Amino acid sequence: MAISKRIMRRNGWLACLYATLLALLGATLIAGGAILIQAGGSYYYLIAGVMMLSSAAMIWRADRRGAGVYAAMLALTLAWSIWEVGGHVWQLVPRLVAPCVLGLGLFLPGVMPGPARHSLRGMSRFGLVLGVFALFGILLHVTGSSAPPDPAWQTGSPIEAPGRLVQVKSEVTDQWPAYGNDQGGSRFSPLDQINTGNVGKLEKIWEADTGPKPDNAYTAGLEVTPIMIGDSLYICNNYDAVVAYDAETGKRRWTFQMSDSRSGKPCRGVTYYRVSGATGPCAERLYAVSQLPDLVALDAHTGQLCHDFAVAGRYDLRRGMSAAPFGIYYVSSAPQLIRGKLVVGGSILDNQFWGAPSGVVRAFDAISGKLAWAFDVGHPDRKGEPPPGQSYTRSTPNSWAPLSADEKLGLVYLPMGNSTPDLYGAQRRPFDDENSSAVIAIDAETGTPRWKFQTTHHDLWDYDIPSQPSLTNIPTAKGLRAGLIMPTKRGEIFVLDRATGEPIREVRELAVPQGGGGPGDRLSATQPFSVAMPSFRGATLRERDMWGLTPIDQMFCRIRFRQARYEGPLTPIGLDRPTIVHPGYGGGVNWGSVSLDPERGIMVVPWMNLPTRSQLIPREQANRIGNVLGPTHGPVNTQNPMANTPYGAINGPFQSFLGVPCTSPPYASLAAVDLRTGRLIWTKPFGTSADTGPLGFHTHVPLPMGVPFSGGGITTRGGLIFIAASMEQAIRAYDLSNGKELWKARLPAGGQATPMTYRAPHSSRQIVVIATGGKPTLKTTQGARLVAYALPKEFSR
Repeated sequence: MAISKRIMRRNGWLACLYATLLALLGATLIAGGAILIQAGGSYYYLIAGVMMLSSAAMIWRADRRGAGVYAAMLALTLAWSIWEVGGHVWQLVPRLVAPCVLGLGLFLPGVMPGPARHSLRGMSRFGLVLGVFALFGILLHVTGSSAPPDPAWQTGSPIEAPGRLVQVKSEVTDQWPAYGNDQGGSRFSPLDQINTGNVGKLEKIWEADTGPKPDNAYTAGLEVTPIMIGDSLYICNNYDAVVAYDAETGKRRWTFQMSDSRSGKPCRGVTYYRVSGATGPCAERLYAVSQLPDLVALDAHTGQLCHDFAVAGRYDLRRGMSAAPFGIYYVSSAPQLIRGKLVVGGSILDNQFWGAPSGVVRAFDAISGKLAWAFDVGHPDRKGEPPPGQSYTRSTPNSWAPLSADEKLGLVYLPMGNSTPDLYGAQRRPFDDENSSAVIAIDAETGTPRWKFQTTHHDLWDYDIPSQPSLTNIPTAKGLRAGLIMPTKRGEIFVLDRATGEPIREVRELAVPQGGGGPGDRLSATQPFSVAMPSFRGATLRERDMWGLTPIDQMFCRIRFRQARYEGPLTPIGLDRPTIVHPGYGGGVNWGSVSLDPERGIMVVPWMNLPTRSQLIPREQANRIGNVLGPTHGPVNTQNPMANTPYGAINGPFQSFLGVPCTSPPYASLAAVDLRTGRLIWTKPFGTSADTGPLGFHTHVPLPMGVPFSGGGITTRGGLIFIAASMEQAIRAYDLSNGKELWKARLPAGGQATPMTYRAPHSSRQIVVIATGGKPTLKTTQGARLVAYALPKEFSR
């Protein structure tokens, strides 16, 4: 103790504290580096730790060579970094920024002896100056608006002269009559009052309350896309109400409370239907699904129940379903309308228990509410309700994403999930495997399948299809073909003939990793890959791709990567160690889907690049940690109990102890694809870091790193993409031809929804509306408002 005090008096408190900090960091690097080497990883961290600890010891003894050793470590770090990742800016950040900042401490008064303070010679000067220049170079590159794009982000070139796939304009002109604007989910508006030349002048014209803000961290935020009919906007909110607004002013017209239930699940849209030849009450109808759930029919003008529909305006969707805890079975997507029928899918909460309610899809007469048919894969010939005492087949694949339809072909297209539990499939039956993670075309009149295309065989990764199938014409050597574009969580984009299900763009069955999986389960030897379309699954991961904010948490991520199993896409999840699943269960492409410009022949793809880390655990261990299903009257378990199977699961983001992803940015990107050639036109990071940061703290620094999102975008004839969705609390407009950001506005809460646009009937202004509700899992600000934007009034004259 006396020696330490003597040294502190001689060197000064600042020098001793600095040396102690270096010693602690060096020891951490040595310990972690040894573990990483043992796992087969890089030697750098151990070597850097030894050099840092040596520097600390010298500085403690007031030996000016300590600065030289630290500078040598910086020079080694720079050389190693360039060798590993070249000029990838975001990969250089954790390698160089923290060591350079830490090295600046050598210039603090009292840290180094007098002569060294005034002139750090030789390697000291070289290493520190080089490191500081590298640091500022990175910061300028990241923040500078004129910085050239990172080659890992930007691919292809701007579209030159887009042609038209469809020579006639869309029948829909001024309104937004369905969730995706049309039955085919194009999310395209033929309005062009707002265009690339004037979008920068957009201004907020009104905000509208939709109801109370979420009252806890488990209630879904407002994720609805309004529809616009006549002079009204219609939504459902996350508190089980349907609300109508004046489309011009945002003033509320009526509210109908469907129930007092609170499952915490989102409602993303409502459906409109005009009864042919009818007048008076319920000639125009709205349909929504409550959180009970039941299907509700309302008069579009008054919000009153249509009592001629089903039982007093309601059909209880629990009819024919097996009993389950409240919230296990729910409906988040708007019903699809085709040939006078409402087709309703449903969602089963992931990984709860084998024997969960059925994934049956049902169609109802839009006027009477009578069940027209049921598609139950366990009883394909039974079109009606089950006999008394029976239920629709349990634990079958479900279809929770928005459905699409082709009125002319008389087909409704179901994007299917898989049988719960998602991560273990030994108990699945042949009819489960035949229909899971597939897009299925159903005859709208009879409920009979016409064709099916499976995107993942025996899915054990939670790769259910979350996106609405998008219908458009696809150019081929033999002319235009009626196409269906099926985005997936896997990042594969399948392009199919929507009449036959045959691939229009080549699909190959390729070998995938084998071995592992839950004992007693099985694996498919091959999986389908869409080889003639761009892939949005991200590059195959390597240890050098691991990320972090500092070398310490980057080292931690490299250790976790080395200790896990990862052999590329579709690596099986097993018991012995965690598996890195890439893309993770968030996608790739999720429920925001893609948007199309059918006139220019462009598809816009918002996609994520975030792995997850998953592992099966034995039943006894799962029970021991409380990973079991709650009582039927209690709240739903949001973990992965997988009850009634031999295993539970641990399933979550692959991130460091700082809550930062273990892979490098961008985590979200926006891309455009030429549908004529399948060529990637451009891709760029989507969203900045302004509203995110380590340990849940917001940095308020808008680095263009591409951040996670939830929601989707739309395209317009004005040559624009409108999208919010990101963790950043903003809505943006991009130039469709080159991806340049043209406009951005701050939102009152997270915009985790898909916007829409329409022409107001009285002012003739084109208005863009986005729901702002936030999302607990993204830690975005929660709210409950619609926000509308338009050009100044002179543009509508």
